[in-house]
Amino acid sequence: MITFNKVSKVYQRDWVALQDITFHIDKGEFVFICGATGAGKTTLLKMAYKDEEPTHGTIKVLDQNVRELKKKEIPKFRRKIGVVFQDFKLLQDRTLEENVAFSLEVTGTPHREVRRKLMETLTYLRLSHKKYAFPYQLSGGEQQKVAIARALIRDPYILLADEPTGNLDARSSEEITNILEDINYKGTTVVMATHSISLVKKMKKRMLRIEDCRLVQDK
Repeated sequence: MITFNKVSKVYQRDWVALQDITFHIDKGEFVFICGATGAGKTTLLKMAYKDEEPTHGTIKVLDQNVRELKKKEIPKFRRKIGVVFQDFKLLQDRTLEENVAFSLEVTGTPHREVRRKLMETLTYLRLSHKKYAFPYQLSGGEQQKVAIARALIRDPYILLADEPTGNLDARSSEEITNILEDINYKGTTVVMATHSISLVKKMKKRMLRIEDCRLVQDK
């Protein structure tokens, strides 16, 4: 599903973000990418959906060599991958349902299909009653659920979550991780970056730990 083989990322010739990273994630796994702030977790996820290019090494996602993807092929490739960010990245001038629907509308999905998937996704995440609210009217936990809905509505094979609980209180964090676990249970591969070792121990999932730019633990 996701394979990194001797992957390194160097910025401006001498700042090493990641060095010689090798791992494989199978279909249906739930895997944590752990490390302190600045360890390279976000860079790793960005390379998985081709928002960053590796300096060295090979990355394969969904049986495709990511480095070999042509520019015109990238949008189709990314439709198979959902991405959730720590800071939500919602459109502030659009309602909850408009934010979520936009993810399908930009791909030319027929209006009837958009409405069907929208209601299905909002109902699953218990957001239907807030569909006309704007992001500033939502709590942090609700905004993160909207971000998950936006990623989930496209039925991705892989869901990448970059510190999705980093800005949330304990109760909201637990709700978000439970949602991600349920999404994984339904068949989606989930890769979640976090600096919280206690969260990983509680979830009892596989952990890839990064220290000093290197992968130091995989268990």
